Order: sequence, then structure tokens, then C-alpha cells
Amino acid sequence: MRLARGVPLVAAALVAAAATWPVPAGAASAGGACAGRDGVRVPGAAFQQSACLPDLTTTGLAGTAYTDPADQAGLTARATRTPSGVPGMQIDGYFPDSSHFNATHGWKHDAQFVIRLPDRWNGGLVVTGAPGTRKQYSTDKAISDRVLAEGYAYAATDKGNSGPDFYRDGTRPGDAVAEWNMRTTQLTRAARRVVAQHYGRAPRRTYMTGISNGGYLTRWQLEHHPELYDGGVDWEGTLWTADGPNLLTSLPTGVARTLGRADDADMYAAGFARGSEFLWPYHEQAYWGVTQKTYRAEFDPSYDAACPGASAGSTVQEILAPCPSDASYDYASRPAAVHRAVARVALTGRIGKPMITLHGDLDALLPKAVDSDVYARMIRARGRDGLHRYYTIQDGTHVDGLYDTYPDRLRPILPCYWSAFDRLVSWVERGVQPPSDRTVARPASGDVVNSCDLTGGAARGR
Repeated sequence: MRLARGVPLVAAALVAAAATWPVPAGAASAGGACAGRDGVRVPGAAFQQSACLPDLTTTGLAGTAYTDPADQAGLTARATRTPSGVPGMQIDGYFPDSSHFNATHGWKHDAQFVIRLPDRWNGGLVVTGAPGTRKQYSTDKAISDRVLAEGYAYAATDKGNSGPDFYRDGTRPGDAVAEWNMRTTQLTRAARRVVAQHYGRAPRRTYMTGISNGGYLTRWQLEHHPELYDGGVDWEGTLWTADGPNLLTSLPTGVARTLGRADDADMYAAGFARGSEFLWPYHEQAYWGVTQKTYRAEFDPSYDAACPGASAGSTVQEILAPCPSDASYDYASRPAAVHRAVARVALTGRIGKPMITLHGDLDALLPKAVDSDVYARMIRARGRDGLHRYYTIQDGTHVDGLYDTYPDRLRPILPCYWSAFDRLVSWVERGVQPPSDRTVARPASGDVVNSCDLTGGAARGR
């Protein structure tokens, strides 16, 4: 990845086209290790297709229609080690929906999902939703590979809309994001029943997890549907609050900087961390403009009806370009209707099951000072801090792929995420309390791409 030339790594995920790939050797619609089990039906699905596969991991699915590496671009560091050799069943399909942003498999139908059922099942289920505006295969390498290798069933959703034009879904402001929550709940309920059909018993444990917008979904699900889950890991979840802070209170300053209208002091005041300045040029190119204009269009379409208008753009450059009007966007002064639209999807901090949050201290898209720091205080204010642990990852940023450009200045969060997942399982299933809230220091030596000790660093008082 290069900053000055070429296409930013995030652009591949924004405009990746679906392809038709060959089926992997050894696959069959009815046969292999899961022979006789393809009568499983996904409750509520409008369409589904299943296959018995010799390996459900990205290693085994590479070059097939059962995963999509383009939609995973930038989420993991190149040297990330992944397991392989997990046979089982994969079910792909979609729930009834009226929107058609997701062209995967040529279906051109939203509310697509993937459910993976390993032959060797440990009794658990892991559910996630796509980060950003990606689709159902986006976290295959980051999450699916390992949970499958550990024996969990896995389910992921495209959240009901995807791509840079997601804000066009629905009829009123906030509809598209509200659908994300509904689709995640829908998939969780369906996947739990699929697991029971396939293995003959319901899952013993169900965990919710996700990255970025998937982290937001984790927070929302544990607040609103704790009965469905036993716990969750929230990796840098997006914060939505009706009165702020939220994306629309910090990103306009990034847009203003992109257009030469904001200085460093303005950025610090908006919550961007000192020390993250070296990441700002990349975010000017790849994140701030498109994120601000599309989410502002989702919640406040009347602010500038001409930009982005009916589409965020037809080329990478058009999609990533900011709307000049967003440099002066002031969420606090916008009409009450805008705040009500955000309130529809706002978080409260009232989690009902154990949750671990991780956030990088150099996150330049969702600065933790106006995101997870705030959410941790919200949880504490609700008296739910006994159910929560919060780890700041020193030198972590929003996407691990940037580590490959700055290996001396960044560290991937993924290995800390897996350490957190293991701690969550021990907490839920054996009552072993995780380490106290802390900043997890970057080790002076060792393999930072594939290992992380959450006990390292300084603990924070509550």
C-alpha cells in the first residue's frame, strides 16, 4: 500500500465487484463429511444454498465463491497466521429484503448471510456483522478462521445494506443503520436454530463480536438482546449518541483539514490523538470524506441534498472525495429531527452480558477519546461496569493493514482481540475475571502480529 500513489487499501473494499469462482475440490451439495445434513433450513430465509466443504477457512476457500478476499482488504496485517483444515458445511443465502446493493454471487440482493458449521463442534456459536459498509465475508480471515478452528459455528451478515450508497436504503433518516441491528438479531435467532437442526442440540454458548460497525452491533445487541448472547467482544465499535459525540461531531474537522480549513489544534480539540498525525494524510484520502458525507446523508439528508446526492460516486476518486459543505457541518446546531434520527440507533451503555472492548490509541477514524472512552463512562453510569473490561491498545489504529506500512510505529490489534476473546470465554464459562481495564503496552520484542499479552501495561482505575 502506498499513500502518495495508487488506490488506498480501503478502496478495494468499497468498490469490489462480485465474481463467480470455481467450487473448491472436494466440495459437494450433498456429500463429504456432512453427507445427509444438507436438509438444514435457515428460518425466515428467502433463499439459501449449502455445500459440504473440505476446508471452511480462507486457506481452503481461496479462489472460490465461498469467500471474498477483496472485501477483507486492509483488515489484517500480511504476516497474520491463520489456521486451516476445518471441514464442514457452509450455508449462503439471504433474508427477504427490498434493497439490492450486495451483488455477491450475482444475487444483487441485500440481507445476505453466511453460516459455517464445522464437523468438529465445540457447542458454541459466534455471530458478527460486517465492519464499515463491507459484506458478509469481510471478517473471514480476521474472525471466522480462528473460531472455526476452535470448533465454533459461525454466522455473519452484510447488515442488510452495503457499499458507499448504503444510505439510500430505507424511507426515512436512520433506516439503513437501524436495519443493521434488526438483521443481526434476525441472523442470530436463525443461526441458533440452524445449529440445533444440524448438531441435534442448541448452542451451549453464543457470542456476539465485531470490528468497527460490527463492534457497534455488539454493543447494541448486548444492550437490547442480552437474552440471545452469553457475552461479546467489541473491537473499536462506532459510538452513536443523540447529543454527541458521534461520527458527525468529529469527522467534519477531518474534512476541514483535508480541505485546508483546520489545523492541528482543531484536530486535537475534535478528539484526534496526539501522535496520530502521521496517519492523517492516508485518512484524508481514504476515510474522512466518504465516511462523513455518507453517514451525514443517512441521518441528515437535507443538509446538502446535492452532495452526495443519489450516489456517493461512480469512481474510486468520486466515492472517496469529501463534500466541501461537510467541512463546516455542525451537528449540535442541526434540527431536532436529525438528533431524533440518530436517537433511533443510539447506544445507552446498558449492556446485559459480559463484554470486552478494545480500541487503538492511534485510531484516526474513530478517535477513542470521543468513542470508547465515552462508551466506557456510559456503561459505568448505568452501573454495568462489572460486566465490562476496556483495553486501550498502544500503537493500534483502525485497520491492521496499516501496520505493513508503518511497522515501526503501529501494532496490529487482531492478536489482542484474540486474547480478549479467550479471556471472555474464560470469564463466561469458568468465572475467571479478565485483567482490569488498562492500556496494553506494545512489547519491546516478539511477534506483535500474532501474539498479545493483555496483562502487559498500566492498569486504569474505574
